[in-house]
Amino acid sequence: MTVIHTAKTILDNFSKLLYFISVLRLSTKGQYGVRAMFEIAKNYPQGPITIKEIAERQGVSISYLEQILNKLRKDGLIKSHKGPGGGYVLSKKPDDISVSKILKALEGPVAITQCLGPGAKGCNRVERCVTRLLWKSLGEKIERFLETISLNDLLSASADSPVAKKKNKDLIKHRDTEAQRD
Repeated sequence: MTVIHTAKTILDNFSKLLYFISVLRLSTKGQYGVRAMFEIAKNYPQGPITIKEIAERQGVSISYLEQILNKLRKDGLIKSHKGPGGGYVLSKKPDDISVSKILKALEGPVAITQCLGPGAKGCNRVERCVTRLLWKSLGEKIERFLETISLNDLLSASADSPVAKKKNKDLIKHRDTEAQRD
C-alpha cells in the first residue's frame, strides 16, 4: 500500500467518524472521552499526562473530565498514576484501543433509537414496527465501523502528530516527483 493511499484511507475514515459523531449526536461524555483519550495517546509511551493538561488542551472542565476518566479507568482503557509526575496513561497500545471501545465504556452500545438502547423498556409497536430492524442494522454497522478506527488512526490523522508530519513530507515529495515527470 502506498503512502498516499494509506494517508487517504486514514483521512477518509477519520472524516466518516466525524460525520457519524455529528449525525448521531453523541453526548458530550462520548465526545470528550474520545478527545481525552486522544490527548493521553499523544503522550504514549513517554508517560502520564495530567488531567489539567487534558482539560486545557481540549477545553473541558476538570470536574467533568474526572468523571469521564474514572469510567475509562474502570473499564481498563487507562491507568492513573498518583503523586508528582502522575497522571493518566493508556493501558494498551494506541493501536489496540478503538473508538468503539471508548464509546462503549462511556455510552454503552450504539443505539439509534430508544427502543434499542440498554435497559430499554421497549415499544408497544415492536411486533409490527417496520423500521426497528433497519435502525438495529444501522447501529450494528456503525459499531463495526467504529471498531476499525483506533487511537493510532486518530493520531496519524492529526496534523500535528509526528506520523502525519512524515506522511505529509512524503506526500509533498511524491507530488514534487510526479510534477517533475510531467
